[in-house]
Amino acid sequence: MPQPSIRISQATRYQNAALNYYLSLTDSPYLHYGYWETQPKSAEDLTIANLCTAQAAYTQKLMAFIPEGTHAILDVGCGTGGNATYLLDRGFTVEGLAPDTFQQERFLAATSGRAPFHLSRFEDFKTSHPFDLVLLSESSQYMSAQDIAQGAARGLKQGGYLLLADMLRSDATYTEGIFSNCHVVEDLHQALLQSGFTLVKMEDISTQAAPTIEIGIDAFRRFGLSTVKYIADVIQIAVPPIYQLLRWAYKRWLQKTVEEGLQAGEIFHRHLCYQIQLWQLSAKDS
Repeated sequence: MPQPSIRISQATRYQNAALNYYLSLTDSPYLHYGYWETQPKSAEDLTIANLCTAQAAYTQKLMAFIPEGTHAILDVGCGTGGNATYLLDRGFTVEGLAPDTFQQERFLAATSGRAPFHLSRFEDFKTSHPFDLVLLSESSQYMSAQDIAQGAARGLKQGGYLLLADMLRSDATYTEGIFSNCHVVEDLHQALLQSGFTLVKMEDISTQAAPTIEIGIDAFRRFGLSTVKYIADVIQIAVPPIYQLLRWAYKRWLQKTVEEGLQAGEIFHRHLCYQIQLWQLSAKDS
């Protein structure tokens, strides 16, 4: 049977590559930025061990937003199953959803078969039973604001909740670059209001998420760029024509993206924010 596929933006693919890079560095069960309860005082505090602590703290922070009485949760863009495992261990019923076979494999392994997985895009997903809560943890950039609002409204019971946590654009004029796939805060807000949602609670955790960006930049600068330079030097010695071709290709297609990636922290502080938002679907609109 052919597997579902999804077309995603170039900016999103760059972010996916970065997240997979973090995952390989940390060997963490989580695939998110984390919540730094204690801000790093120096570059020496930006360690992989502290990142793993921040990722665990993020899951605890996120789950504190779940209203009492919630039982059945749809984890949209479920990543590698870290959040789902946390929820399952605390008595929630969880189902995962993503259009990615890599996530499917990791999710089923992490949850040990305790949670069904739906290989589907959220906008195409049809459920036979409504959920108490739809969770989007760093997965909103994979779909339009309208698809998020309408998909959540379809999948929730009367009075159900949407819990969304992600990087968002606070500056609507930022339209090109590695984070340009993130939703504009006001656009997402309006789409949810139009679909019958009411904002229950919101918290900005930009300060607590930002150190992870700095870790990524530091790791890439120390190990990624130095490794690439070493390989380039070897190729230049061994096969000069191939080196010249690769050098041209780098300047033509990659240099701008690499330079922007090294400025990711500044771009984030200038144009973006990180918010956790809890929305409730009005009973009359269900």
